[in-house]
Amino acid sequence: MNENILKTEIQLENERVLLIPFENFRNIELNEIIFEDSIWKYMGMYIQNNKDLSNYIKNTLIAKNKSICYPLLIIDKLTNRVAGSTRFGNINIASEKCEIGWTWYGLDFQGTGLNKACKYELLNFGFEKIGFRRIQFSADQENLRSQKAIEKLGALKEGIFRNNYIDSNGKSKNDIYYSIINEDWQTIKQTHFKEFIT
Repeated sequence: MNENILKTEIQLENERVLLIPFENFRNIELNEIIFEDSIWKYMGMYIQNNKDLSNYIKNTLIAKNKSICYPLLIIDKLTNRVAGSTRFGNINIASEKCEIGWTWYGLDFQGTGLNKACKYELLNFGFEKIGFRRIQFSADQENLRSQKAIEKLGALKEGIFRNNYIDSNGKSKNDIYYSIINEDWQTIKQTHFKEFIT
């Protein structure tokens, strides 16, 4: 596994999406799309004002500096607008695994195909450049939209993690976990992402 890549400036791109490091000056453009309660319903927090946005940016960068995650801005290449954010998170070097998540999109970018293009770049880079053996995903048990999006990636549904996180109202929430492992990737790449293979 080449974990040193996670200490570099990662930029991923295909015809549909550009992913750049979160600390780019463009992160302030998130203020154009971030203040929508429906985005945060299953994220365990709410971003409602500029102070919340500043804290979100600050805390995201603190987590990156602690090597807990590698966050990225999502740029929609059709409009050159910042569309949201995602990250490699829960990075475990010893077990060569991570979780792709903390992903959100502004309302204009939901259901446009941008998520699939984004996840292809993350999975391909994660398995073929970094060398993860396992990449997992999770979604709130009530978040059927996210579960369907993950299932469209070819990920295997593994089960329910009960009381897996506490939401912003102090309520315990369950998550559904999925995974793709390196032995699966080449087949999934050909069957689920063939439009991105050059």
